[in-house]
Parts: sequence; structure tokens; C-alpha cells
Amino acid sequence: MHHRKHPRTTMTPASEGAGCDNVTVNSPVSRAAAGMLRTRWLVRAPIWVYRARLGAVFGSRLLMLEHVGRKSGLRRYVTLEVVNHPQPGTYIVVSGFGTRSQWLRNVTANPEVRVWIASRKAVSAKARRLDSEAAAETLRQYAQVHPKAWANLLPVLEETLGQPIDDKGTGLPVVALELADQA
Repeated sequence: MHHRKHPRTTMTPASEGAGCDNVTVNSPVSRAAAGMLRTRWLVRAPIWVYRARLGAVFGSRLLMLEHVGRKSGLRRYVTLEVVNHPQPGTYIVVSGFGTRSQWLRNVTANPEVRVWIASRKAVSAKARRLDSEAAAETLRQYAQVHPKAWANLLPVLEETLGQPIDDKGTGLPVVALELADQA
């Protein structure tokens, strides 16, 4: 694991939505949290909760995404935080490991996916990556709506991504999951 000798600081939106606070990135806490996100059994545990039809314990903040492996053709699963739900049938998620994330690579190759939300049955959906301007706006909105969560999450995301995230744009891939018509 790569450790920097000197922590860097970055600017994050304050809880009022204006001004900035300095947050130390690459702190022992953010490194530990990023390490936990690399612990396979820990990040896969929620998948078993969804498979047991108990996804309601996560409410609407998490969803489970089924995607097809771009090389294997096998079904794969990942749980993701919903960072925005701008309209019925659209859920916005973020790839915390950037373009290295296997689920992102898979949905880029095959955007036809299925989504589980709470305890509902799987729904077909299409994944669409947002452009950098829309991605940055999505993250700004998240920071305003969830300032404490963003303040805690930002250093972890920057650690896993390996680069700073600021209000001028982001290398953090943001994906819209658009559910198929359920009429």
C-alpha cells in the first residue's frame, strides 16, 4: 500500500454550502477506511443481506447492482451508495475506486444491468456514465445535502482514487442507473 510522507489538504464544502474547511487527506483514519474498502469479505457482506431479501435494513441509501463480467460473461454483484435520486426510476452512484473498479468497467462494456433497492425484486436498468460537469455537480449536491457524511467520505475517496476531488471537476466516475419502465 502506498503511503505519502506528508499529508495533503483539500477543500470541502462547509455545511452551510458556502466557504470551505480544510480536511487532512491520507490520515491514518482515511487510510484505514480505504483499507477496509479493499477487504473483499467486508464489502461483499451486504450482498448476502440483499440475497436474503433483507435489503430494507439499508433503506434507500444503498442498492445492489447486478452486472455482467466483460470477460467472463458471468453475473457479478456489488452494493453501492445512492448519492442522488433525482427523479423516480433514476439512481446515481459513484465508483469510489475510479476507473479501476471492475463493476464500472463491466457496465461500460455492457450497460444492461439489474438493480435491487431495499427489499424489492430486481429491476432491469441501463447504466450511463455522467460527463465530468454533471459528475462534479452531483458531488456538490451530495456535499450540501450530507455535509457530515461528505466530510468523512471525501478523504477516503481521495485515498482510494489516488487524487484530490474538488469543486472544479472530478476523476471520480459517477453513473446514472435508469430503471426500465415498470408499468
